[in-house]
Amino acid sequence: MFIGVFDIGGTSIKYGVVNENGEVISKFQEPTEAKQGGEYIIEKLIELSHKLIEQWPLDGLGVSTAGQVNSQTGEIVYATDNIPNYTGINVAERLREAVGLNVSVENDVNSMAIAESWYGAAQDVGNFICIALGTGIGGAAYTDGQLYTGSRFSAGEFGHILLYPNGRTCTCGQYGCYEQYASTLALKRAVSDYYNTDTDLEDFFDRLKAGSQQEQQIYEDWLENVALGLASIIHVINPNRVIIGGAISAQGEFLSSRIQGKLEKKLLHNHKTKLDVVCSRFGNDSNLIGAAKHYLNQYY
Repeated sequence: MFIGVFDIGGTSIKYGVVNENGEVISKFQEPTEAKQGGEYIIEKLIELSHKLIEQWPLDGLGVSTAGQVNSQTGEIVYATDNIPNYTGINVAERLREAVGLNVSVENDVNSMAIAESWYGAAQDVGNFICIALGTGIGGAAYTDGQLYTGSRFSAGEFGHILLYPNGRTCTCGQYGCYEQYASTLALKRAVSDYYNTDTDLEDFFDRLKAGSQQEQQIYEDWLENVALGLASIIHVINPNRVIIGGAISAQGEFLSSRIQGKLEKKLLHNHKTKLDVVCSRFGNDSNLIGAAKHYLNQYY
């Protein structure tokens, strides 16, 4: 069985084909052009769906997307201005009508958590959280082996925890949100501000690992903010494992061990005992794999 899968993020739309065993058969990537708005993204998904259908005998489509999602109906319950006019669009319905296949839709970090629970970094634990560091910060929590979605499919908005009152303006309209200080975008902004030019994070990590003291200070300041927000989340949920997602998870233990070290100084005893911090097993493929698993759960 082949499932067409999509991962709609603030920067790119990743898409491809995953089989019923969770193996990524093919994958592609295009710019999201998120500021074009929700209708533009729907038209883009329809176009890409037809492209996949021409190449593969698809059973259906699984979509992972930024925003709060009613995973039963496929409607975007709420999205920030990262994707204007996305709120209220029923992605599943629109795609189903356009391509004639079954469609499932789930939040992006929930999809990541579903993938990691299936056969990834969380397959051996029932209580864990996923935190995706990217353009913003997304979150998901499994408690006692079940994905926790909240009363209106809106749990896991880690990025909008208030970190610094009266701090930086957030896309949600509030001030001082976690993602303004601890997202990958926030790290990139800090590096670019220091050098007064747009800087690639790959170059930043190359210099950091070569021993640059300035890069080290920027990284330590950013890690402090990452751990500060995580400590609050861990104190509420008390997970066994924290799984870091997003493209930055490719840094592996160079990222996860540093975060764990910062957390050691911020957590109560019972919250840090038997807690480990790891990076996603699947990296940037996790949302695609999770979208496929959510599709299988919904239709089989």
